[in-house]
Amino acid sequence: MADTSNLFTLKATAIPGTESRLGEGPCWHPEEQVLYWVDIEGHALRKYNPDTAEVEVYLMPERINAVVPIAGGGLLVALHNRICTYETATGKLKEMAKPLNDATIRLNDGKCDPAGRFWVGTMALDVRTGAAELYRLDEKLQVNRLLQHLTISNGLAWSADAKILYFIDTPTQTIQAFDFNVATGEISNKREVVHVSEQEGKPDGMTIDSDGNLWVALHGGAAVACYDPRTGAQLHKIEVPATNVTSCTFGGLNLDTLYITTAREWLPAAQLEQYPLSGSLFEVKPGVRGRKVNFFKGEV
Repeated sequence: MADTSNLFTLKATAIPGTESRLGEGPCWHPEEQVLYWVDIEGHALRKYNPDTAEVEVYLMPERINAVVPIAGGGLLVALHNRICTYETATGKLKEMAKPLNDATIRLNDGKCDPAGRFWVGTMALDVRTGAAELYRLDEKLQVNRLLQHLTISNGLAWSADAKILYFIDTPTQTIQAFDFNVATGEISNKREVVHVSEQEGKPDGMTIDSDGNLWVALHGGAAVACYDPRTGAQLHKIEVPATNVTSCTFGGLNLDTLYITTAREWLPAAQLEQYPLSGSLFEVKPGVRGRKVNFFKGEV
């Protein structure tokens, strides 16, 4: 049995004025020193400045599922079924790629790899089994399918040496690892490195810290858990006063604040009464640092 004697539990605090219907995809922008995140069902991109406590909202014409910064300026966003550049100053959207033509399937969690390619998964609106896939948008704006027969493509993270991709297909209750070729973007040698018990919740979004440990949002579990992917052991837990925790990322000047997104959409009245802060953005300082976000380096 893994040693859990050093396991600690902290509580996250809600940030006022940050409520979303379905908050997801937090991304700390190191140049702007702000946090971006998406409200999928609210069709909105949100921005939080911790220095001023100001929250800005940018409305979208459809669902927005992920956001990453672009090298050289601007943002890359995953909308319902297309990937676009977005300028906050003008509100201009420009389509870069459209991986999907099936309106019953939408894009979901997305991040850039260490070489600056954008990876984004999918899920069916009815969450049917096996309908989801994982795509990669390369520097020439070519779309490649990496995985198929998934159900809810979710958390993504890369090891510091760029040799391992960590990935979550939520219903599997596992974190999977793949050998990653940073030169080609190809993955191989799939294996399970962490199992999440159903009692703890469903693994959703994920980030990695400077020690190589994974911080995983537990949907339905009112928590974020930290796992060591080398041993599979749970190291720490962050309690969140919102049952449906969706994702997390490190931010702040020293990348030592963990920002956590949550959802209130589809929660029954009893759970909303129990967790009135559901949908808020939360923060906590867990005593470790994260890693700088990977920027998109495609030809936009």
